Amino acid sequence: MQSLERAFDLLERMADAGGEVGLSELSASSGLPLPTIHRLMRTLVSCGYVRQQPNRRYALGPRLIRLGESASRLLGTWARPYLAELVEATGETANMALLDGDEVVYVAQVPSRHSMRMFTEVGRRVLPHSTGVGKALLAHVPADEVRALLGRTGMPAATEKTITDPEEFIAELERIRTAGYAVDDNEQEIGVRCLAVTVPDSPTAAAISISGPAGRVTETAQDKIIPVLQDVARQLSAALASTGTA
Repeated sequence: MQSLERAFDLLERMADAGGEVGLSELSASSGLPLPTIHRLMRTLVSCGYVRQQPNRRYALGPRLIRLGESASRLLGTWARPYLAELVEATGETANMALLDGDEVVYVAQVPSRHSMRMFTEVGRRVLPHSTGVGKALLAHVPADEVRALLGRTGMPAATEKTITDPEEFIAELERIRTAGYAVDDNEQEIGVRCLAVTVPDSPTAAAISISGPAGRVTETAQDKIIPVLQDVARQLSAALASTGTA
């Protein structure tokens, strides 16, 4: 049991480090002796969950992709009743998204009942800087890591209202942390507004949102919608905590 816990801890530490680390780095962060880490990593390599690079460093392996994709689908299915509650309360399309590497991936959606409604395909990947869910998720990432991400992805303008300056974006994330919610105000698509909050204490960074025509998701409507979003996020958090106990 201890070996299993240690192996999962090492995988988590590798993910936190960007997916590739050396044994000495793992030893320093975990406090485990090098021989123990080497033994565990050999087992993970043989199972395909870790691979050794030509430079002798270790990277997360391809078998984890299958597990992650399956877990994302299940998480989306499990979250749908909560998103349905959000649609019932707000009248707008509800989404759930995760931060996967440098991108946001949508894992669940419940559409609005309005004839004019927003639709985002489950599985769609977008850059985070122009989306409500992306901004909500990045608001909880250290600023230097956000700058590094933006350096890798660039900040292409999806619309004329998309934030394309890194420091302006960092300032926007500070406002989001203070306010407790993020807004995509015509930044991903003209005519569409999105309100998003993170799911607190989620085992993997997750956010939920509502999106709709700018004519309906007004600043006045926003004042009523945000508390509902935050309440559903708390419900999701509590459900995650209860299902995570043995």
